[in-house]
Amino acid sequence: MASKPVSSAERKKILRVIFISLLLDLISFTFILPLFPRLLEFYRNLETADGPPNSVLNRILLVLNAYKQSFSRTINDRYDIVLLGGALGSLFSLLQAIASPFIGSLSDKYGRRTALLWSMAGNITSVALWVAATDFRTFLASRVIGGLSEGNVQLATAMAADISDEKQRGSTMALVGACFSIAFTFGPALGAALAKVETFAANPFATAAGVSLLLILIETLYLYLYLPETLPSSRLSGSRNGSVAEPKIVTNPTFRTNSYLLLNSTHFIFILFFSGMEFSLPFMTYDLFAYTSSQTGKLLGFMGLLASILQGGVTRRLHPLRAVQIGVVACAASLLMLGRLTTEVGLWTAASLLAITTSTVVTGLNTLSSFEAAESERGGKLGNHRSWGQVGRALGPLVFCTLYWWAGQEVAYAIGAAGMLGVSGLVFGALKAPPVTLRSR
Repeated sequence: MASKPVSSAERKKILRVIFISLLLDLISFTFILPLFPRLLEFYRNLETADGPPNSVLNRILLVLNAYKQSFSRTINDRYDIVLLGGALGSLFSLLQAIASPFIGSLSDKYGRRTALLWSMAGNITSVALWVAATDFRTFLASRVIGGLSEGNVQLATAMAADISDEKQRGSTMALVGACFSIAFTFGPALGAALAKVETFAANPFATAAGVSLLLILIETLYLYLYLPETLPSSRLSGSRNGSVAEPKIVTNPTFRTNSYLLLNSTHFIFILFFSGMEFSLPFMTYDLFAYTSSQTGKLLGFMGLLASILQGGVTRRLHPLRAVQIGVVACAASLLMLGRLTTEVGLWTAASLLAITTSTVVTGLNTLSSFEAAESERGGKLGNHRSWGQVGRALGPLVFCTLYWWAGQEVAYAIGAAGMLGVSGLVFGALKAPPVTLRSR
């Protein structure tokens, strides 16, 4: 039993809801990124002065200091907070890797809308805890709940695939990617500005957290009022009122152009090296050019702005496989440049190449992954695909920064470039364009 196609008017309406809600979600999510150093320093000073020596934060700092001291190279104490932020980031990604397949499978069974609204309930709880986080333990609980409940990105990707045919799929996925770039361009700056407004002495970051919570509440209400169910089984003949019907025929494809093992492995290896480089960038700019946090923020903002322009104007017109190929080559070239970097001109040139990577690779891989999934399994397969990437994001900073401190800038980035060339081998030698994408073009 085939699902009814989505009309052009309905598709535009749903895409508008997906875009606005995802943008609200990601802007709220990025508020905290520039605040991590000051926020964690606040909790460290608070618990060092008043907290017990065996508190959660003090035990984590003890482990991180033991890790830092295991290197023969002296590591500046200013990186203690950065390491703690990296550890929390890795924890969040690891929790996402655990939760993503379950969230995707639940969306296949009960519907995208239902799964997304439950995910939003978890997000509201997470940000509400941040508002009330007057100690590190409460803040840690906020991050744990957020990591386990954040399903907006993968469900937005699944919904975009639900309402797009083969010809529209690439440009629709690029729209989801553009939300990332726009949010990461403006969200951190808004978060930094709000952090200057102190409304609650016991939690100096309550203003930023409160606005973040407000955005999440607005997003949830907007989704509840305007997002219809997009799961294809809700459009089956005989399904009433858009409810999710149990499909009588499971339409798993008997042939896949690219196996999910290949797609997921490519995603994992790419994110492993890319996220490690991304995390080490502030260390390198400080070591080589004595960049302040503000200067590093401008560099990252430039990358986000350029990536959003490319996604809106270029990536959406490219075949997804071609987008991935361009992105991994740009990343390998950038890593080679960063390993031999001596000038700021070289730094900004390498950053431009990384913006190309940001605007192409993950979007292209998500699109290719969506073509290999049948309607009845799309949420679960895309959830698994995201999970592999999140494992890479959890491990990448640890592996890459270990290389950076153990062997130095040139060796670390050379190994990163070699790893990206390996990814290029998979992308050019093993990944293939699904025939349906060639016919649609």
